[in-house]
Amino acid sequence: MPRKRASRNAQSPGVFGQRRRPSKMFRAGIYARVSTHDQQTIPLQIRALREYIIQRGWTIALQVKEVGSGASERQLREKLLEAARRREIDVVLVWRLDRWGRSVADLLTTLQELEHLGVGFVSLTEALDLTTPAGRAMAGLLAVFAEFERDILRERVRAGLDHARQNGQRLGRPKTAALQADRVRKLDRAGISKAEIARRLQIGRTSVRRILG
Repeated sequence: MPRKRASRNAQSPGVFGQRRRPSKMFRAGIYARVSTHDQQTIPLQIRALREYIIQRGWTIALQVKEVGSGASERQLREKLLEAARRREIDVVLVWRLDRWGRSVADLLTTLQELEHLGVGFVSLTEALDLTTPAGRAMAGLLAVFAEFERDILRERVRAGLDHARQNGQRLGRPKTAALQADRVRKLDRAGISKAEIARRLQIGRTSVRRILG
């Protein structure tokens, strides 16, 4: 009995709607994070994420484990983002959304960067798969919540400034800002990445980008 030819329309879905050849095997980057008081769950996260990758027929290109607490800076997460920027991974897998993002705004910013790079994102616990149309629709909802969060923060900042003015407090950039700018520019001239400059000087990457223009 002759073999049936595969339909030309039967193509494997790509990351964020981009078509890829069916023979392409996704290279996955695993990110596992726990608090300093809950380190025993790292093996659980890693095992579940690796099993998922095997089920999808993908391959593991990078695995990152990070220990921290609260909304602290996720420094090792940058390794995965750098790998994505170098096109070394095709999809990022996490155990839960709060393992990846410090806030809704931070989560959305990183997801938008991954989308721009053509890299997928999967959160296992929430069954959120941004390589699918339904998952991308969920990302749109996250954008709404992120804007809501930013509005609340802006209102709090304005209220704080008004309160400070009413109490006669002087507002404006501290005198050390110029010194910090000099350090940023010096490290930039030395070829240090913006993310590393922010980490060394303990300032936000947005501040670094603003200083460097």
